[in-house]
Amino acid sequence: MPDHAESLSPSPQRRPVEAVLFDFHGTLAQVEDPVSWVTAAANACGVTLDRGRATVLADRLVTAGRPGGPLPHRVPPHLAEVFADRDLYEHAHRATYLGLAATVNAGVDGFEEALYERLLRPDGWVLYTDTVATLVALHEAGVPVAVVSNIGFDIRPLFEAWELSEYVDAYVLSYEVGRCKPDPAIFMRACAALRVDPERALMVGDTPADAGAVKAGCAALVLPAADPGRANGLSAVLDLTAAKPAP
Repeated sequence: MPDHAESLSPSPQRRPVEAVLFDFHGTLAQVEDPVSWVTAAANACGVTLDRGRATVLADRLVTAGRPGGPLPHRVPPHLAEVFADRDLYEHAHRATYLGLAATVNAGVDGFEEALYERLLRPDGWVLYTDTVATLVALHEAGVPVAVVSNIGFDIRPLFEAWELSEYVDAYVLSYEVGRCKPDPAIFMRACAALRVDPERALMVGDTPADAGAVKAGCAALVLPAADPGRANGLSAVLDLTAAKPAP
């Protein structure tokens, strides 16, 4: 009898991970729930919404297109150009989401601006429960980290407010570098910022665009986005890097 074990191809050797690239939204943090978003924005405009009205408005605004939410059900023709460029230019990002929100008549003065401003505030986001421990463990293990995001605004102030800046070594944001995932160039830019060969880097995200890092030579780990306030499976990153969770 032939030894089938000997006839099997050897398992590919796993490349050691020397740096980790993280997506932002859906990987490290999630936007606040829609009703809280709408309620807080209305409060900023001096209007108190009852739960029923806030829920109806939230549903309509999410369907129209919420920043950090699912893609709009329909993009009005007059917004098509800025929508296509929303992750490449700050002005296009803002114009896109102000314009989409304006398609929903809320009857609240300044509401569209207030909704957008929630995106720029740390309390408009919810970190996943395993985000901090993962970033701290990687930092303590000497594994450099970059945040690589398709986004049209600066997220550094959010990390500063969350006191996580010291755990992120580089930010590679689409609107700053002129490239969007899955373009291999954005991942190569992140690896260069961390001074690591792409073959030694791991990209962690929640969409096929994040898996585009494979074309740049990186390994990729895609974790489906969890609901706000839950763990997002980031402990798997520590297993791949041999970093230990922070106590």
